[in-house]
Amino acid sequence: MNVLPRGVKHIPGCLDVEAQRALLEEIRAVVAAAPLYRPEMPRTGKPMSVRMTNCGSLGWVTDRQRGYRYQATHPVTGKPWPAMPQRLVDIWDALAGHPAPPQACLVNFYADDAKMGLHQDRDEEDLSAPVVSISLGDACLFRVGEATRGGRTTSIRLESGDVVILGGEGRLCFHGVDRIYPSTSALLKKGGRINLTLRRVTRTA
Repeated sequence: MNVLPRGVKHIPGCLDVEAQRALLEEIRAVVAAAPLYRPEMPRTGKPMSVRMTNCGSLGWVTDRQRGYRYQATHPVTGKPWPAMPQRLVDIWDALAGHPAPPQACLVNFYADDAKMGLHQDRDEEDLSAPVVSISLGDACLFRVGEATRGGRTTSIRLESGDVVILGGEGRLCFHGVDRIYPSTSALLKKGGRINLTLRRVTRTA
């Protein structure tokens, strides 16, 4: 049995199939208003293998010129991000254990060959709030380490409907996606995986 770092919680099957389908329809509406785009790594300008967008009052973006940051508008269309669906706010309220609402939901789409290297979510001012991550679609191999690079890592398989929470001691744990398992879910008609990460960005007054 894999032992996750303290503060990292895996909730298998948190969303049943009907809840997944309902959430997916709301995410499709988000993508229609704020199209998926391919972000660039800071300094190198190398495009990421995932495509992404956001909803909520703020969105996480990155590019060669200005690097990792949050902003209120889509970097391609220049329009404000669409509002966060209430369904996502309800999931946060049920699981986050934090008094303030989420401000950003990063939507990452993984094609069959996409992956995400080990990284920390540390661009937020309020690190007392957890990151709540929701998986939809094909399964993936998720790897999580310690709060320092190069520490012990643990890998688990995430299925559609699973939720992972990084909070407390685990808030700054390095984590990433090593691979996608194609055709392991029928949720997305053309396959792939959607990952939704709910974040609180600014500190509460």
